[in-house]
Amino acid sequence: MLSDLRVQKYAKILVEHSTRVAPGDRILIEATTAAEPLVRELFVQILERGGIPHPMVYIPGMMPFSQDDLYLRYAKDTQLDFVPTFIKLAYDQFEGRIRVHSATNTRGSTNIDPMKVQRRNKALSPITEAQMRRGAEGNFKWVTTLYPTYGYAQDAGMSLQEYEDFVFAAVHAQEEDPIAYWKNSGTEQQKAIDFLTDKQQVALRGPNVDLTLSIKGRKFVNSTGRFNMPDGEIFTGPVEDSVNGWVKFTYPAITDGVAVEGAELTFNKGRVETAKADKNQDFLLRMLETDQGSRYLGEFAIGTNKDITRFTGNILFDEKIGGSFHMALGAGYPETGSKNKSAIHWDLICDVRQDSEMLADGQLFYKDGRFVFKK
Repeated sequence: MLSDLRVQKYAKILVEHSTRVAPGDRILIEATTAAEPLVRELFVQILERGGIPHPMVYIPGMMPFSQDDLYLRYAKDTQLDFVPTFIKLAYDQFEGRIRVHSATNTRGSTNIDPMKVQRRNKALSPITEAQMRRGAEGNFKWVTTLYPTYGYAQDAGMSLQEYEDFVFAAVHAQEEDPIAYWKNSGTEQQKAIDFLTDKQQVALRGPNVDLTLSIKGRKFVNSTGRFNMPDGEIFTGPVEDSVNGWVKFTYPAITDGVAVEGAELTFNKGRVETAKADKNQDFLLRMLETDQGSRYLGEFAIGTNKDITRFTGNILFDEKIGGSFHMALGAGYPETGSKNKSAIHWDLICDVRQDSEMLADGQLFYKDGRFVFKK
């Protein structure tokens, strides 16, 4: 059982730092019953700050988006195409939302027809679009996080207690002042962003990557817990037609309960021209055919969270691994300048802690998992 103090501090991070709840703010809380201790604490702390909590709590297996395995399994085409009424209203009108992933079975949708997954993703795209658009405009304060369950612990190869410790270390809920920690981490990451500002081309070299992309006119975002918790990354949207070269992602790319292993992509003028994988290649190819934007990158990011040192099978943590970069196929974040639109936003991760480097306009700024530019 998690200590009350850690849960209280976790909720404090989400309410005061991530969503910055103000009096009158309507905050949607999406979670399953497995996250009851955190949902209860969020409810109380939102009220204490004058906000209006709207909990939408589901039985495990019934949570919308990537975890709605029961819906995907039984829904017919017209139901797959249906946009959830109350969720759409909240994303269009509320001031914020906190989504707490809390699945007890992370493999529930493994054997579901990928075409049903693709169709459902298309139907949900207006919700994703509203989140990104209103978030960029500053009208919607959203954060996605996770509550430790046996399912996630098993994926990570840990006991539940070990996984609880891992999660709370990654979000820094054990700190005396966790909000101060996240603010300080933002100061350090800003130094890297300042170096990259006004640069035009990034080159990535290593045993698993030989790639160039343009960041001309694009903005790097300093990610320190405003949208994801845990956090720790800087990211941008590369110029859509600029990506050229090859990359093999070193970790499985997991989405909708399907793990694509050994994904290897070749880009030409921004577009994925060839794709293969050691496992679930058919799923990878189907995801690339989701729509016109799914073969282009919406995001390029560098992970900076040194307290996330290992792969756990959960993208919320894995994309922040200190010493990695990730790229997202599909929708980009408008605040970075990205123009790419798609029903998917699929992150794929590559470890660069050995024999790897990144250069910006020919200047070395990152080597073997660490920033090396002069501060």
